[in-house]
Amino acid sequence: MLKVYGFPFLLAALVSYVLTPYIKTLAFKIGAIDKPDNRKVHKKIMPRLGGLAIYIAFMAGVISSLELTWDIVGILLGGTIIVIVGILDDKYQLPAKVKLLGQIVAACVLVLFDIRIEWVNNPFGGYFYLDTLISVPLTVFWVISFTNVVNLIDGLDGLAAGVSAIASMTVILVAAQMGYYHIAIMTAALAGGIIGFIRYNFNPATIFMGDTGSMFIGYMLAAVSVYGAVKTAATIALIVPAIALGLPIMDTAFAIMRRYNNGRPIFQPDKGHLHHRLLAMGMNQKQAVLLMYAISAALGIAAVLWAEMDGFYAALIIAVIITAVAVGAKKIGILNDR
Repeated sequence: MLKVYGFPFLLAALVSYVLTPYIKTLAFKIGAIDKPDNRKVHKKIMPRLGGLAIYIAFMAGVISSLELTWDIVGILLGGTIIVIVGILDDKYQLPAKVKLLGQIVAACVLVLFDIRIEWVNNPFGGYFYLDTLISVPLTVFWVISFTNVVNLIDGLDGLAAGVSAIASMTVILVAAQMGYYHIAIMTAALAGGIIGFIRYNFNPATIFMGDTGSMFIGYMLAAVSVYGAVKTAATIALIVPAIALGLPIMDTAFAIMRRYNNGRPIFQPDKGHLHHRLLAMGMNQKQAVLLMYAISAALGIAAVLWAEMDGFYAALIIAVIITAVAVGAKKIGILNDR
């Protein structure tokens, strides 16, 4: 098993590690840079576009390890479209509506290749089959949500990359354990690409992944989860990545509630995210990032346990997670505007 999943992981890690310095030079050359402002933590101009190295590494790992079936081609094509949108955004700072349109197009590619959420498990046995009028928009919503949730937590050096790597490793463990070969291979290539990039992205970072990276990672985790649900007829394929990415998902949910409660536009950026709160409490970047890694690892372990347990204990795990998050959020005041 190590040989099967280790090869795409190691190949992607190597490609990403070798390629990232060249991508850094390219980012400066084409003007894909991130300038500091009063909301951002970094204090100097930084190259974006690091996600391009992750994308190329991922493609190398997948193409060298899997047969390019109709399904796999659809996932790779959708990922390519989202990377193009990310590159344009990293260089030109696209309006939110234009970026959203690109995300919708990339999500619709999966639907065109018959990769969509067609059923969910019935807790009392069997399945709930979804009509096309529900299945298609649900799939598009699912993919767009994942695509953006990684982007929204990308606020500290190495944060989004590390959290995504932990989530990817979680998916690999569950997929390999349950025999989901194609899912494990693709996620191993994704994790390898991220790991190779982290060397340059951890504090003090020399390059950011940019929207190219954050949107691509979120998109691929969403695509893999939907693909898993199609191939296995099991909702677990959808739930495990969602639990593993619980930290950015919950941070995004709290941001929406916070802005709504305070009468601010939901899509207006602020400094109320979890990593901002941890910095305000006196932590430095490394301490905040490592703490959030630990939380993500705990969620990953919970996801693996959830996949192995029956309905009651699985529900108990979810309840414990939600309770812990609610208590922690109240304690640090993440729902407050100040």
